[in-house]
Amino acid sequence: MHKPHEDPVDFGQMVAWVSGGETPPDQQKIGTEHEKFLFHRQSLAPVAYEGEAGVGALLDRLLTELGPAAEPIMEKGNIIGIIDADGGAVTLEPGGQLELSGALLDDIHQTCNETGRHLRHMLAAAKPLEIGMMGLGYHPTARREDISFMPKGRYKIMSRHMPKVGTLGLDMMLRTCTVQVNLDFADEADMRKKFRTSLALQPVATALFANSPFKDGKPSGWLSTRAHAWTDTDASRSGVPACVFDPYFGYEQWIDYILDVPMYFLHRGDDYIDVAGQSFRDFMDGMLPGFEGQMPSMADFQDHITTAFPEVRLKRYLEMRGADGGAWGNICALPAFWVGLLYDEESLSAAADLASGLTANDVMEARLSVSRDGLRGQLGGRDVHKLASELVGLASAGLRRRARIDDSGNDESGFLAPLREVVTSGETPADRLLRLNETSWNGDLSRIFSAEQYQ
Repeated sequence: MHKPHEDPVDFGQMVAWVSGGETPPDQQKIGTEHEKFLFHRQSLAPVAYEGEAGVGALLDRLLTELGPAAEPIMEKGNIIGIIDADGGAVTLEPGGQLELSGALLDDIHQTCNETGRHLRHMLAAAKPLEIGMMGLGYHPTARREDISFMPKGRYKIMSRHMPKVGTLGLDMMLRTCTVQVNLDFADEADMRKKFRTSLALQPVATALFANSPFKDGKPSGWLSTRAHAWTDTDASRSGVPACVFDPYFGYEQWIDYILDVPMYFLHRGDDYIDVAGQSFRDFMDGMLPGFEGQMPSMADFQDHITTAFPEVRLKRYLEMRGADGGAWGNICALPAFWVGLLYDEESLSAAADLASGLTANDVMEARLSVSRDGLRGQLGGRDVHKLASELVGLASAGLRRRARIDDSGNDESGFLAPLREVVTSGETPADRLLRLNETSWNGDLSRIFSAEQYQ
């Protein structure tokens, strides 16, 4: 049941693993991830794993659709994902949400092409099964008990532990979807600047992309119900790590933070062993209960770092994690926003100046503020709408300076069009959905499925 012998990993090797992600600016890539909800077109019910029109059957069809170079990801006889020949992967979230973990690409043109290709393949695989897909941050109608867990061992352990450490963790697992982008850093100083700036300004992205104002079939009182769920999931592993705001923050301080995140599991062969709540530091000292004398391997550390869920996460790259899932155009707008801010030195410096003086507490308070009020929220006493307008302008200027041009002569700044509309109108995607529900839908929330589905 235990892993074959591997050399134990020490603190220095963990630091070296993270720092090994350093990438020269001219080689830095873009990796985009986005999740979507699946529903049966006739009943509008969530799609379970089992059955002739279940998630498993959909993945089988998608595997065929992608061609012979695609490979299934299996766990105990169940297909739980697909490795695509183009470098990305389709993976399965706890409640049957399907995620594209995109390939490492050079520009947003390629990112948006990848998104289009993926969604076209998904539509082709889903249509014969009468399955629809939509991009929202939180399931608008399904109750927690309406959604079944997917057959992945780590999710069973997480689902048992979540209710012990927060009231909304199961909702986060089963009823939320996000879009995120993963970006590179050049060295420790560049990592520090990008991490601190993006973490401080993540609430602005949450506001811009707020797209989940419904819960249990009615308005929830939040514009991003997804972001609100994260505020009471597990404080020990989510939220805003204060260490990032330390002036001396670096790789070592980040590893210290990760080692203080409680464990979920050990992965041994096909099995996930429940060690939820135990200390990884005890594991390093050979004192993990039930595994006395055993030390963690690098693989154990790499598993463990994926169980920390802050608003920005550092692995061998930085993950921007603060946005709701959304429409096709917003899947392209999210990476464009952060690439324009973080991959252009002039825009990064200006964004860092805007973030200067913000504290971890400011950002924590802003998470609640923007979850509820979107652009009408506050960040450190500042108007989020005004900040959003400034940041979209900075991102646009950064993308223009990057000058990554497609075959039609367009730079990447055009992908920010949905965000320009948001800051000009003051209406987030969530505000628009609430307006539609009150007017043309006349309170019939079932109409959101046809209005927001990918097609």
